[in-house]
Amino acid sequence: MNEILFNSLAALAYGGVGVAILVVGYLLTDILTPGKLHELIWVNRNRNAVLLVCANTLGSAIVVTSAILSSESEVSLGAGLISTAVYGVIGLAVMAVSFVLIDLLVPAKVARMVSDDEPHPATWVSAVAHVSIALVLAAALT
Repeated sequence: MNEILFNSLAALAYGGVGVAILVVGYLLTDILTPGKLHELIWVNRNRNAVLLVCANTLGSAIVVTSAILSSESEVSLGAGLISTAVYGVIGLAVMAVSFVLIDLLVPAKVARMVSDDEPHPATWVSAVAHVSIALVLAAALT
């Protein structure tokens, strides 16, 4: 019975860390794009913004999941939670850097295209970069 209770509490704790990382990822994406994401998505129904936020959320979830799986070897639940949070923040930072680098390297500004009402293919480049980097980080954690 103690094991069920401990695992239930651990699941809640890891869930809390995961939710925190996803919220920070959303806020970071909001900072990197012009306009307010909640307005672009829920008011303007902007597909570019939706794609980028979905990719960021999926990428963040991939990194957090891998961090949780790799934390099984930690000696304590606290150490596992800390390593999951640290790897999650690293994942968000690397995804943010990739967004900025792509924005610097392409002829048009991806950040501006995200807030454009018309769907733009360049948004897919950034979205795929988010997920790709998350997969690379996930592999590094295993």
